[in-house]
Formats: sequence, C-alpha cells, structure tokens
Amino acid sequence: MNIVLTGSLGNIGKSLTPTLIKKGHNVTVISSKAERQQDIEALGARAAIGSMKDVDFLTTTFKVADIVYLMEAWEGIGNIFDKDVDFLAGFHRIGNNYKQAVLASGVKKIVHLSSVGAHSPTGYGSLSAHHDVENILKQLPDDISIKFMRPTGFYTNLFRSLQSIKEKGAIISNYGGDKKEPWVSPLDIADEIAEEMESSFEGRTVRYIASDEVSPNEIAEILGQAIGEPNLKWIEISDEEMLEGLLSMGVNPKIAKGMVEMQASQRTGLLFEDFYRNKPELGNVKFVDFARDFALAYNN
Repeated sequence: MNIVLTGSLGNIGKSLTPTLIKKGHNVTVISSKAERQQDIEALGARAAIGSMKDVDFLTTTFKVADIVYLMEAWEGIGNIFDKDVDFLAGFHRIGNNYKQAVLASGVKKIVHLSSVGAHSPTGYGSLSAHHDVENILKQLPDDISIKFMRPTGFYTNLFRSLQSIKEKGAIISNYGGDKKEPWVSPLDIADEIAEEMESSFEGRTVRYIASDEVSPNEIAEILGQAIGEPNLKWIEISDEEMLEGLLSMGVNPKIAKGMVEMQASQRTGLLFEDFYRNKPELGNVKFVDFARDFALAYNN
C-alpha cells in the first residue's frame, strides 16, 4: 500500500516508518523541516517537505495514498513559552486543514493519532484539543473510514523531569501516590498503528493504547534504581503551586492552566474512566524497559 505519514520522524514516526517499510509498503513522510529529508530517505521512505498550514501541499501529498496517518503536535503550532500562541486554535486549524485535504485528495482510509481524554470536550485541560480534532474529522463523509488511536501518557514525557530530578532529587507534579495508571511506549503505539493499517477499515472506530500500569511512587522507585538514586521521590504539590511553577518558567498561561487541569484529572482518576471502560490488551514495552532508556538520558 501507499501510506502517507504526518509527524515527521518524531517519537512515533521514527519507529513506524521502518516498520511499514519492512512490511513492504511504500511510505511517504511529511516533514516541515528540509533537513529531515536525508534522514527520511535513509530509512527507505520518500520525504514530502511542507507545512501542515498548506492545504494544497497536503492535498497533493495525500493523493498518492491508500492510507493517511494524521497527527497534531504542539511543536508544529508554536513554542509553549510563546505567550502569544493560541494552541487550541492552532489544533483547530490543523484539523480543518486535514479535513479539507482528505476531501480534496479522495483518500478513503485515515488513521488518526488522538489521545486519552478525547472522548469529552471538558474536564481534561489541554487534551480538549484532541476532542476538537476528532469531531472535525467526524464531519467527513461516511465513506471515509477513520480509526481514532487514543494512547495514554507517553513514557517519554518523563524526560521533562530530568532537571528536577538532578536539582531536587524528585519528580514533582500535582498528582502522585500509589494508584496505578496506564502509560505507553511510542514503540507500542507504532506497532499498533501498523497493525491497524493492515486490518480492515469500516466506519469509525476507537482504539486505546497502553503498555503498562504503574503508580507515581512505583515510577520513582523504578527510575531511582535505574539511575542509581534509590532515594528518588515523587512529590505531590497543589494545583496552585503547580500553576505558579509553570508560569514562573515562562510557559504560555493557557497551556500551563491546561496542563494543571489535565494532571488534576489524573489525580482524581477521571482522565482514565473511558480508557478502563474500553481497556485494551497492554503492549510489550514495560516501564522497566523504558527505565533503561531514561537512565541513559540521565547519565548523558
């Protein structure tokens, strides 16, 4: 099949691209950065260099596809430290660009990377952007099949805590404790997307993706052992303290508030209610596997 991937060679694309090529598919990878072309072609894929803001570019690129993989990324909209960027509006624009390009190109099979929390418009902070884009894509004609992939929190998000671990010996957030929650490896996401692309398409479906279930305190213990810091702790602070900390770092105020609300929904368990109503089989990459990669990053 001819498959077009958005998202360049990010956490998922760098694994999904070679996986699909090994399976015999012709893969085109869209990237906004010309310097990525060499890396994309080195994997055996075709590079399409252009912007998610350019509907004509997307339409032309999608026309060759049997399947298109759609994703949105905060990085593609702006810097989270830019106080003038409206990220929710940016997601909305990209969603509409995708809708227009899909219609104009004639592609009939879509795999969309969404997120846990996308089932509801409110209560999950920044994740409401994914609900919005899902609804935009649902406006496409019924003869266009869409698979909505909803991963849980990425293991790789924990790299954001490297600085606080080194400076304060702790992972700090506005939730914590011993309650297990689902996490996912980008490697498992890539494998499950590839699996969905090779299975039948019919109507609109939702698939949650997770690799393991671990609590904040377990995360601290496992990572602490991996990096040689057995006293590493996960410290829970209030929503107000979390917001103040993000704002003091210069994070866009709307993003900061959205992050706090999202993590507050993790604290209450609200974020994962629909996940557990539709719980998938867990993937292959467990948290202890990721801990080895985390230790490498910590020591480098």
